Amino acid sequence: MKDLMGRAIRDYFYNEDSKDLQTETSISELDELPVAYLFRDFEEMNKIEKKALKLSSGKVLDIGAGAGSHSLYLQNERNLDVTALDISPKSIEVCQSRGIKKAVAQNMLEFSGETFDTILLLMNGTGIFQSLNVIDIYLKKLYSLLNKNGQILIDSTDILYMFDQDEDGGVLIPANGYYGELDYIIHYKGESEDPIKWLYLDFNTLKNASENNGFKIEKVLQDDDSYLAKLTKK
Repeated sequence: MKDLMGRAIRDYFYNEDSKDLQTETSISELDELPVAYLFRDFEEMNKIEKKALKLSSGKVLDIGAGAGSHSLYLQNERNLDVTALDISPKSIEVCQSRGIKKAVAQNMLEFSGETFDTILLLMNGTGIFQSLNVIDIYLKKLYSLLNKNGQILIDSTDILYMFDQDEDGGVLIPANGYYGELDYIIHYKGESEDPIKWLYLDFNTLKNASENNGFKIEKVLQDDDSYLAKLTKK
């Protein structure tokens, strides 16, 4: 992994000739992602992020922390015990430089030794699951990291709206696989990351997978095609 996301975050933080990221998926064209967006404060966050941060309590694990904006708010404004976790070493370096006391560069599947009252997976948190074929592996891992009365706050988007419709109103989706399974590619300063699998989930599909892995689930907030869900142990 070239860690282009981490490089962009690090360049922006240290004012080292930063450029905007470019992203694309297997069903969408090239799009600009301003790195400044990853450093937004609470007032600049969307409804789902704000709701999740307000619901967070106890000992928190922020998975896919990126530049650390969610962790920083919970640590400094809510006085919570937060661990920022991200697979990107450069992103975690920036989290530490921004003052996050606990920041770990590791794949969540390899992270262990602690359990948490709140686990956050935001900015399409289901993306980390990659595909429906391996979602059980990730949900079982999350179950092991969660305290008995803890909560997982996770968001996603039903991307059915991105597909064309036929004359009868039916949606033209791929015949093979689940329509939310995408290839996601990051570009930065003329370099491209290898495509990664990224998963968008409609709520009912997440509900079925969660319940099959020992969770209760409720939809906390719906915002257009996106939603925030809360998972707790049965």
